[in-house]
Amino acid sequence: MPGRARKRSLTIAGHRTSISLEDGFWAALKEVATAQGRSVTELVAEIDAGRDGIGLSGAIRLYLLDHYRRLALKGR
Repeated sequence: MPGRARKRSLTIAGHRTSISLEDGFWAALKEVATAQGRSVTELVAEIDAGRDGIGLSGAIRLYLLDHYRRLALKGR
């Protein structure tokens, strides 16, 4: 099922956490991290630090949406 969320565990800020994201979001997260010269864990830690009360999975989705929207606007 392509739209189904997959759970993965990462260590963020010294504690283990599980994140559920659809495959497309996992791929985009890895793509953005690689483009920025960072690991997925480093990027997720940054997103985690600035999420301001939003769930981590949702914060990651919003971060990726914002990232790709900015790229799309540059391409206009």
